[in-house]
Amino acid sequence: MDTDLHVLSATEWDAWLGCIELAFGGVPISPETREMYAALAEPGRALGHWDGAECVGTAGAYSFRMTVPGGAAVPAAGITMVSVASTHRRQGLLTSMMRRQLDDVRSWGEPLAVLTASEPGIYGRFGYGAATDETSLRIDSSRVRLALPPGTEEVRVRRSSPEEALDACEAVYARVAPARPGTPVRQPGWERVPVNDPESARSGGSPLQCVLAERNGEVTGYVTFHLRPGWDGAVPEGVVAVRDLAALDPASYAALWRFLFGIDLTSVVECHNRPVDDAVLRLVSDVRRCEVRVRDGVYVRLVELGAALEARSYRAPVDVVLRVEDDFCPWNAGRWRLTVDAKGSATCRRTDDAPELALSVNELGAAYLGGVSLTALAAAGLVRELRAGALGEASLAFSTDVRPWCPHGF
Repeated sequence: MDTDLHVLSATEWDAWLGCIELAFGGVPISPETREMYAALAEPGRALGHWDGAECVGTAGAYSFRMTVPGGAAVPAAGITMVSVASTHRRQGLLTSMMRRQLDDVRSWGEPLAVLTASEPGIYGRFGYGAATDETSLRIDSSRVRLALPPGTEEVRVRRSSPEEALDACEAVYARVAPARPGTPVRQPGWERVPVNDPESARSGGSPLQCVLAERNGEVTGYVTFHLRPGWDGAVPEGVVAVRDLAALDPASYAALWRFLFGIDLTSVVECHNRPVDDAVLRLVSDVRRCEVRVRDGVYVRLVELGAALEARSYRAPVDVVLRVEDDFCPWNAGRWRLTVDAKGSATCRRTDDAPELALSVNELGAAYLGGVSLTALAAAGLVRELRAGALGEASLAFSTDVRPWCPHGF
């Protein structure tokens, strides 16, 4: 079937968004969320497949900067709103959009493309690798206790409306973002995302609430959450549904969690996206009563391999020749020498030298943020060591102390 693939025009926005609504079940997007998407939209970076006047395929790309190991904020295309109409499946529409999109990202000079996947099996064939994980928690706060670090008693917590606290929360976010790979650096307009609060997204809970942590008059942390009242006969079983939580120091962090555990008429604290190395897992008295579940988070695609590998820092010096397979973006395929000095700075150049590690661009994407080890990938048969010792050297260099994490979708 013939369709027309082209960059979105401003007048096509509503039809384009309608295609996405249908692809994700046909439930209308709330007016508040639609307005937010419209404000964040970058039509010049969005693609649509059209069958006559009907939009049957969509793919967008936000202008992001993402924290990488070492704290640098690297330009990255935030791939979003990818859909194909159910009437036009298996006709090559997705492949053609991915092809055009990665060509465009390369032309924009962005070395990375990143996305969160509605279905994890889709994007591997286009060179994306699962680079971060996220943890969901359902904590029995009636039975689990917290071990509080020194200084917690010095932290004051106070309520504020999410809107009034927005600037203070964003200031905290800006300070914590460089410390964790995978965290997007907020671009103008994105500060509205954490406070977008349509009733349809509350799962029966309260309007969004906010509590700030303060020390010596300075805001040192924040948490936003919904409350979902509940009763089992005469026994209160309310749920605290945490949306965002960030803090500048351990005491402020613990003070916020203590507040959440102590909210009257509740017995559960629930979180749907926390880092897998979240410190709360070391503060709780019984992790078995926290119902920890881990799932895939952000997928990373190296668009310009050399530039991407040079943009991050490394944990240890290394000099290794990589033989990379990349069928979808063949400009990345071949041999690359990655050389990292004692300060963690890297150069990555084409070479004719003998390869020492063999892998695909998917594995490089998975390992790029430091959360997936090359050694683990080799154990799965996805990375091959061609020189004895090369795997251990490269795996150490790529690793990080802090697990990568993306605190919100896009």
